Amino acid sequence: MKPHILVVEDEPPLVEVLRYNLENEGYRVSVAIDGTEALTQIQTELPDLVILDWMLPQLSGIEVCRQIRTDPDSKDTPVIMLTARGEEADRVKGLVSGADDYVVKPFSPTELLARVRAVLRRSTSSSPDETLMHGDLVMDLAAHLVTRGGRPVHLGPTEFRLLRVFLKRPGRVFSREQLLDLAWGRDIYLEPRTVDVHIRRLRKALNATDDEDVIRTVRGAGYALGMGMA
Repeated sequence: MKPHILVVEDEPPLVEVLRYNLENEGYRVSVAIDGTEALTQIQTELPDLVILDWMLPQLSGIEVCRQIRTDPDSKDTPVIMLTARGEEADRVKGLVSGADDYVVKPFSPTELLARVRAVLRRSTSSSPDETLMHGDLVMDLAAHLVTRGGRPVHLGPTEFRLLRVFLKRPGRVFSREQLLDLAWGRDIYLEPRTVDVHIRRLRKALNATDDEDVIRTVRGAGYALGMGMA
């Protein structure tokens, strides 16, 4: 899947420039126009990188960055800070808050893209989390393998992506629409009931030996991963 970049910026012309150049490089782009919306989007779908403006409505970029770093789910997400502030003290403040890099406005798209590639490269190469686990379920992301209780589980590509979404946030309830966005992508238009078909396939594969059902249906809300949960 394409790396997902969240752009947090409240200036529409700059948003369009960033979106155009990032999408042209093959990235998937989401946009938030204030700090509160940014944190909500991050909780819904964890991006691969956040491009974050310093001056934002609701919450400042500095505060958003601090909250990203204090949340266990997002603490390792790379952040590039955008700002018109060029003083050394301000750059240090941005980096101390947890930003991985700092770009001063005005900047060239070429410079920003180079920073994005460098930060993503560092993040990918240094990421130790190539295995996701919950109970007796183990997903090896590098080898693209899933086992349950040591038994290989054979999944299609879509079921693999769905299970990866669940394993990243065990216990969290995802709506059908959220699962469509996370497992298929925001640019794919499918009926929400498509999710039900693939959930049935995922359940069948995971429960092939009459194991406890690990996919929980939450009436009126969606699905979650959670063994032994009501």
